[in-house]
Amino acid sequence: TRQPGMDAMVYNWIENALHALYPPTCVLCGGEGAPGRDLCRGCAADLPRNGNPCRRCAEPLPPGAPAGTLCGRCLRTPPAFDLCRAPYLYAPPADWLIGHLKFRAHLAHGRVLGMLLADHLASVAGPRPELIVPMPLHRARLQERGFNQAVELARPLARRLGIPLALDLVERVRAGRPQSSLQRSRRQANVRGAFALRRPLDAWHVAVVDDVLTTGASAAELASILRRAGAERVEVWVVARTPP
Repeated sequence: TRQPGMDAMVYNWIENALHALYPPTCVLCGGEGAPGRDLCRGCAADLPRNGNPCRRCAEPLPPGAPAGTLCGRCLRTPPAFDLCRAPYLYAPPADWLIGHLKFRAHLAHGRVLGMLLADHLASVAGPRPELIVPMPLHRARLQERGFNQAVELARPLARRLGIPLALDLVERVRAGRPQSSLQRSRRQANVRGAFALRRPLDAWHVAVVDDVLTTGASAAELASILRRAGAERVEVWVVARTPP
């Protein structure tokens, strides 16, 4: 019988051996990466921090706004999710890393970004979710792209934080148009009815993982599905938040 923790030990041994054979290289500058990741400390420090976000949707607050307050949109219409964690802004060079992951299949960027997001989340106090749910892609888009960028981000998160990863819980049943091609006012209608549960949900606290949050329409729609399935708390974890 396999001993508890044996899988993690084997994984760590393999990872250490690979790092010894292939030392990490920074995906931004090409220099030597920090231990255990393909990003150097200098380039990591250059990533645009989301320094004063809305405590609900993580949209950057205006200069001078008190820390930890709500943005005007969340005051008027709170989203279906409880909070969003977004450590970076969708600006250079974070947008370049995300774009090359998403549209050029640079999967190493997914590992780097997932580990950076895990660093941020590991420093946050409070109860951890019981389950991580990557934002699903419609099967046609998944076949076209060959991978789901949200899954690539979620794998390092699940390993680092020790939270189960649910890859078969939710599916996207309606493709719709790419959200990035639509104006804010049309994004909510574009994702209405887009998701469906594939099996019962057995967790009350869930985290949805994606690359970027813009209007939050997809995240809110998925959060609504999870709430109807029994989730009492839904968090959204993304690498970056678009500026207002």
